[in-house]
Amino acid sequence: MGYTRPTETTRTYLEAQPLPQHGKSYTVIPHARVIDTTLKMLNDSGFSVTKELYRANMNANVAQGIYHISPLATTDEKVSRETELGMMFAWTNSYDKSTRFQCSIGGYVMVCYNGTCSGDLMNFARKHTGSADADISSQISNQIKRAEVTFRKIIDDRDFLRDTNLTKEEQAKMLGTLYCNLDILDNTQMSVIKTEMQKPTYNYNCDSEKAWTFYNHVTHAMKKTHPRTWLRDTQKFHDFITAQLKGSNINSETTTVVPNIFNPHNKSSENKIDDFDWLEVPNTIDVDMVQNRVENLIS
Repeated sequence: MGYTRPTETTRTYLEAQPLPQHGKSYTVIPHARVIDTTLKMLNDSGFSVTKELYRANMNANVAQGIYHISPLATTDEKVSRETELGMMFAWTNSYDKSTRFQCSIGGYVMVCYNGTCSGDLMNFARKHTGSADADISSQISNQIKRAEVTFRKIIDDRDFLRDTNLTKEEQAKMLGTLYCNLDILDNTQMSVIKTEMQKPTYNYNCDSEKAWTFYNHVTHAMKKTHPRTWLRDTQKFHDFITAQLKGSNINSETTTVVPNIFNPHNKSSENKIDDFDWLEVPNTIDVDMVQNRVENLIS
């Protein structure tokens, strides 16, 4: 199967791409308008943008913007003292009907730029119909208004994961669920995580059998996720691991993970999915191959 990997690109490239013609039933939201609206509203709301990152697939039919941001003033002492995590705003937009416009506030790990999003960030996904073009300002505004509250929750979740034990066996079991049940990881990402568990690229100042270290191995691998699903998959992974560990009352002295209690939201049905453009692995799963991969991770 042929495919084109999404690549990092520039704002100028995204803005230069021609708009498609889909007829009156589908409202095209220009990437340029999303960029301009996002940057203006962040600035008007008292946030400085310290870094802009853009990714896209072939011809920018699916594009993503990620902004590292910082509030110019905050009343939350924990947010102001935070040195490991930075605040992030991200959006996903498509010209080919493969995904809805999405935007969210999240966080990133400063040492490696791993991204994190929690479950209440995806509520403003909007299909490209009717007044969708005009509605993006409202969606972006609603996310920005909740920025500090959302970021504080992410910090609290990080603290919990940093204090939570997670053995290599338990990590391998979670990877099996992420690959087989939730369809969040693919073959390449599983290999990346295995390598990271054996020889980490970054120092997270945390023991290898802590949940926070495992979390970062997974989010590091998820940098390879296509922009079309990155926000959704990042959110699903965050909700999965926190629900698993908090639901089983794991703490620094207890390391037994109960069976999967996470009930992820079903993937939204879209008007069109062009798998040829980005999909790396077929939909069928080789159970023996998965079992071997999990066993290799814990050996």
